[in-house]
Formats: sequence, C-alpha cells, structure tokens
Amino acid sequence: MSIALITFDFFGTVVDWRRGLREALAGNLTDEAFERVIDRQGELEQERFRSYAEIVAQSLREVVGFPQHRAEAGGRSIGDELDLDAVTAARIGGEAGKWPLFPDSAEALRRLRSIAPCAAITNSDLGHGAQVQAQLGFSLDGWICAEETRTYKPDPEMWRAASRRMRVPFSRDWWHVSAYADYDLAPARALGLTCVFVRRPHSRLGPNDLSVENLNELADLAAARQ
Repeated sequence: MSIALITFDFFGTVVDWRRGLREALAGNLTDEAFERVIDRQGELEQERFRSYAEIVAQSLREVVGFPQHRAEAGGRSIGDELDLDAVTAARIGGEAGKWPLFPDSAEALRRLRSIAPCAAITNSDLGHGAQVQAQLGFSLDGWICAEETRTYKPDPEMWRAASRRMRVPFSRDWWHVSAYADYDLAPARALGLTCVFVRRPHSRLGPNDLSVENLNELADLAAARQ
C-alpha cells in the first residue's frame, strides 16, 4: 500500500483528552465519569450545531457539575459533586487544544509528515488546532474541523471536506488513524480508506487494516512501506 495522505482523529488518539479533562478538574474525574462525558458530547454533537468548546462545557456541567445544573439536565451526574460554574466550564472547553499530547505523538507525527501529508479530521474548533499545533512545535498539512464543516463525526461530510481540502480522492492510499471505531474507523472503512487502529488506554476497537500500540509503531510501519 502506498500512502498519499494520512489523516488523524486527534482527541483521544493524538491528544490525551482523558488526562486533559482530569487535570482541568483537579483530578476529580473517574474513568466512568469520563466515559459519561464523552458519550454526552456525542449526543450533543447530533443536535443543533454548536462549537466544540460549548459542547465540552455543557457536557462537563451536566455530568460532573454542580447540583442545580445537574437537576436541570435530568440528573445525569455521577460521582462527587463539583462546583463547576459556567465560566470555568467555558474556559476548559476553550483550552481543549492545550490538553497534553500522548508522549509519542509529536515525534511520530514529525516522522510521518516526511512520508506523506498529515492532517486532522477532528470534532473540534479552529482555535483548538492552533493550540495543538503549538504543542507539537510544527504545523500540520491540514486541520479539518467541525467548526468549519458545521457537522461532527461520524458524518462522512468531515472526510469529504478533507478530500476537497487535501485534494486526495478516497482510496486505500489514504490512511485514517484513530483509537475509536464509532466516530472514525467505521465511516472511514465505508469510504474505502485504509484504517489504522491505535490502542490508547480508552480506545474503542473497530474495523481496521493495521493495529498499532502507538504512533511511533505506525511511523515505523509507514517508513518500511516506502
């Protein structure tokens, strides 16, 4: 398989969003609560369009936020109560691109960019792209995000927008990389892309052509195919 383009899910695959959210909440986030937060984000993404920053803020307030807001949201909260006001929740959402990268992400992406163009297909905002790329220390070849497309994965419009932006047709020469089946690997497989599954601590296994433990392993595999 040759490689014309490598696209990535970012939050959960390149960015450690569980650690980022936990640190933003001063450690007050269980694994169970994290799963509830991201599942609630997925529900909100299917409603009227709002920025990802807004969705992060709302999901946090509903799942782990203070009692009044939880009651208004139908009592979705679990775990310890947090006094999470709207301003704090909005700040956390706006700074999602500052959540820490997985240790292998920056060097592996640098290596992969020497093999093929690398772009994000991400349920996030343009501002998050600037924050993530500042952490990487270099620019990606594209940041295709929900704020621009006005839709969220798993909608295939995200990949169609990437195809237009990167000028690469759907084919096996386009590799899509993710730790998640539901948002990424299933729609990418339906579009005829080569699917790469990354085993992150909170990944969700799905259809894949390649499975790797981390992005450095992917860089090794990609380099060997050149």
